[in-house]
Amino acid sequence: MRRFLPHRWRRLLAILAIVIVVLGAMGAGAAAWLYRGAKQSNVGDLAFANPLAVPELAEPTIDEDGRKVFDLRFTAGESQLVDAGPSDTWGLNGTYLGPTIRAERGDRVQVNVTNGVDEATTLHWHGMHLPARMDGGPHQMIEPGETWSPAWTIDQPAASLWFHPHLHGETAEHVYRGAAGMFIVDDPAANVALPDTYGVDDVPLIIQDKNFDDDGSLDDSAPIGSTVGLLGDTILVNGTYDPYFEATTRLVRFRVLNASNARVYNLGFTDDRPFWQVGSDSGLLERPHETRRVQVAPGERAEIVMVVEPGDETVLRSFGPDLGMGWNERFNGGDDTFDILQVRGTERLDASAPLPDRLAAIDRPDPADAAATREFSLQGTKINGHHMDMGRVDEVVTEGTTEIWEVTNDHGNAHSFHPHLVHFAVLDVDGAPPPPELSGWKDTIYVPPHTTIRIVARFDGEADPDTPYMFHCHMLAHEDDGMMGQFVLVEPGDEPGDVAEHDH
Repeated sequence: MRRFLPHRWRRLLAILAIVIVVLGAMGAGAAAWLYRGAKQSNVGDLAFANPLAVPELAEPTIDEDGRKVFDLRFTAGESQLVDAGPSDTWGLNGTYLGPTIRAERGDRVQVNVTNGVDEATTLHWHGMHLPARMDGGPHQMIEPGETWSPAWTIDQPAASLWFHPHLHGETAEHVYRGAAGMFIVDDPAANVALPDTYGVDDVPLIIQDKNFDDDGSLDDSAPIGSTVGLLGDTILVNGTYDPYFEATTRLVRFRVLNASNARVYNLGFTDDRPFWQVGSDSGLLERPHETRRVQVAPGERAEIVMVVEPGDETVLRSFGPDLGMGWNERFNGGDDTFDILQVRGTERLDASAPLPDRLAAIDRPDPADAAATREFSLQGTKINGHHMDMGRVDEVVTEGTTEIWEVTNDHGNAHSFHPHLVHFAVLDVDGAPPPPELSGWKDTIYVPPHTTIRIVARFDGEADPDTPYMFHCHMLAHEDDGMMGQFVLVEPGDEPGDVAEHDH
């Protein structure tokens, strides 16, 4: 597979410069042609011929200390993703994607991650609250043939988390190859009657967009005019092209993960039926939110519950997302429509428990308790005017404190903001209260152009002045081009330590 260029934006700017010259020479007709051609859709092209693959559950062993031990191995190989031919891909314990890890709050876990490919990579636990040295960011490099074994105690609400590579400058390529998977956290104390039989009425949906060459090989090129990076014209769900899911229960819970590099999805059903969002990135909502659309940006998750009727047939579709980009929406996926998954109901459905009226109690931090308010300006591929420097600490946060982070998108591009370590509550969006879909715990959030979002979080954890956490844009081309910074968690009064560029 072709590799991403080290400085993808340089190539994009060069392409845009050529486009500008061509448009100047060819005039308005060429501009209209490019504009019309930028819209993508697969509606009407699918037969929904393939049963949805559901990633296997990883089976842990129990070590002498009582820890649940999971084993993951990066693997390179070929995967038959589309009919055209095999694709060169990466996976974990297989050639594409990885197993789902499922554990409970209070579990002590260890994950042995072996690098079985021929280049260095990392594995980040997206949304997980854990020590910095276990985070799997760009400082926790795994060289070929090595095994990295992070261990931690799970102490956070039930949620649909995930894992993916996080190598500085090459995250987009490694994720695009397929190395990713879900990490489901359960909380027995929550005692909420939601569908929870994995693969039956509790089903992960890992949504990715891809481009393929005629021989089936993956194409990593971004479309002309895109300022967010790669936007594919083919949709995979759990690695399945043209998928359907056969429901056997009255209620089905889908754990939606946007694992795409840059595409934003605006999900709803083609018959416009209502459904309920019950969870966001890092936990359940306080109560089910009835809706007909849920929008997920790269890195975001949403748990939804739908009602299925006997003999049902409907399609989960991504309608044109609201990117807030004005005239430039067309070139960044804002007018694209994609069928994602057909849902079929069997003629006889098993009964499901009624959807609860209340789901979770959310102990939001009090902004009045904030020890600091920090401002983050997103411009181009910089945060607060800086590109990523592996040896520079951008922010120093005192362990045990509450902070408000004010995130402002100062220009016309789209960004998806993700701080490591914490789950946060949204205080307001341009001064207005957050809508219901943003009322739960979040760890990633879409920040539209010319918008300010204030979030509040408690920075509890293990102080480590020498090992940083990241904050970054989850549009992966932006991240790789340096739209990332670092913070360390320190004891009261301490200063940051000596942050090495890499552990190796």
